[in-house]
Amino acid sequence: MMEQKKAHVNPLPAVDEGWWASVLAEESRYSAPAAVHRAENVLEVREDLKSAVSEKKPINWEQAKDLYLRDQIIDLTVTGYNRGGLLVEDENMHGFVPFSHLIDLAGKPENLQREHDLEVYVGRKLHLKVIECVAEDGRMVFSERAAQSEPGRRAELFHSLQPGQHVKGVVTNVTDFGVFVDLGGVEGLIHISELSWGRVSHPNQIVQIGETLDVQVLDLAPERCRVALSLKRLQPNPWANAAADFPVGSVLPATVTSVLSFGAFAKLDAGVEGLIHASEIPQADGKSVKDVLTVGSRVDVRILHLEASHQRMGLSMRLE
Repeated sequence: MMEQKKAHVNPLPAVDEGWWASVLAEESRYSAPAAVHRAENVLEVREDLKSAVSEKKPINWEQAKDLYLRDQIIDLTVTGYNRGGLLVEDENMHGFVPFSHLIDLAGKPENLQREHDLEVYVGRKLHLKVIECVAEDGRMVFSERAAQSEPGRRAELFHSLQPGQHVKGVVTNVTDFGVFVDLGGVEGLIHISELSWGRVSHPNQIVQIGETLDVQVLDLAPERCRVALSLKRLQPNPWANAAADFPVGSVLPATVTSVLSFGAFAKLDAGVEGLIHASEIPQADGKSVKDVLTVGSRVDVRILHLEASHQRMGLSMRLE
């Protein structure tokens, strides 16, 4: 699935531990044992995971690490579930399979049927791969989706991947915080902030499950089977020259992308998006903004102010 291309001219951002930590915290809201759903930061997430693991018999961490490093498949029995996913174990191993890593349920929206969907797995054996094995955090996470690729494929891919590289992949899951992309045996994550240079309310506005994407590799963390990807960096950053391209006072056409009680967001044809406050919509005087504008409406706007470094723009429909 992976196709190599030369790196784009856009400079790579510094993807530091804080970026990965935020991803871990967001993932844990959806994938970790129930107690973790109440955690407010990464340290609490890790402590709750340790507590959950300590209630069971000890994990054979040497075996677990060997399974992870050799990218081997293991069969484990489902012994329980919560809204985040499944609890699995055998005589030497136990851990968690996030909802998003189940083949039949990945991408299915959260609804009242989720617990019923998970309950039917109890007692079944699943073919799984270890995708996180961190003994000091007590974190043992498995994936059914990852087990679809042959053993050893992950190591090959991590050896060939490098920051800045352009690759192709297929969207396997869309969550509130980003998009998972299968690169042919390793899943990478496009965080919601890396999907578009414009504002994104939800990733499903940009991509859909099953779609093939060209993406850029931002960062690699082989020890945690993590690949940070970007979609937006394959395109020029329209904010880079915003001060010159969109001078304050200029009038430009735009498309309304979102209508809220306090105003509306509108995107210029160049791709940047700004806010039209309700007070800057003449027709809204004494009316609700939603009575005046609809998503998709074409309007002329005047640039009121611009903060290109923060990707913020104030717009007005009062053109004089």
